[in-house]
Amino acid sequence: MSVAALLRPNRGAVLRGALIANTLLVGTLLYVLFTPAAIDPPRYTLYGLLWVGVGLAVLSREATVARSATVRAHRAAAGVAVAYLGALALAGGVVVPGGVPGAVADGWFVRTLPPGWGPALVFGGEAVALVLMPARVAGYLALAALVRGSVLDAAGLRSGVPGLLALFSCVSCSLPILAGVAALVFGAGSALAATTTGLSYDISTLVFLVTVGLLYWQPLVRRSDSSHR
Repeated sequence: MSVAALLRPNRGAVLRGALIANTLLVGTLLYVLFTPAAIDPPRYTLYGLLWVGVGLAVLSREATVARSATVRAHRAAAGVAVAYLGALALAGGVVVPGGVPGAVADGWFVRTLPPGWGPALVFGGEAVALVLMPARVAGYLALAALVRGSVLDAAGLRSGVPGLLALFSCVSCSLPILAGVAALVFGAGSALAATTTGLSYDISTLVFLVTVGLLYWQPLVRRSDSSHR
């Protein structure tokens, strides 16, 4: 399939995109009007809405794609996607072993972060904490869905093993995990701070968009497929 064909959206995709954009716009206005949250700085809000919008678009698209594969392949793909989602959650600060330093309360509470990143539902436990920002949740679920689809696509190639090796040798799958680990090592002192402040917004958003693009077009898998024809 050509790049032009991949870039050409169908009518259903356009309608889903418009619905997602309108919903995000209305939701953002209501969120800012009825909570203490502010669109400040503006680029953080833009990044957060990009994560949510792209994530929802990917999830809606993956839900409509029918892939012919065996039950075993579907189970394997689901297992890989769940493992990948868990790795993203740990590296990206969604799941924080040892709790969140500086949490203002134990148990569940809500943080009114900028739109897209907030409202964030946080669980401030002692052994483990959860930081459920809409951007991270939608984005990581979308990446996991793309990985699941990529595994099924690779399993459907005539040469299945080389296809799977091409998929997992693709650096794009590990980009968000490496970025999350780098943020924890070189960023602020806590996972919550590392994923919601400073330059990590810019870097993580760039990594997310690049990863979505690479997983969507699957350059290595497509190259492996064409090399065996």
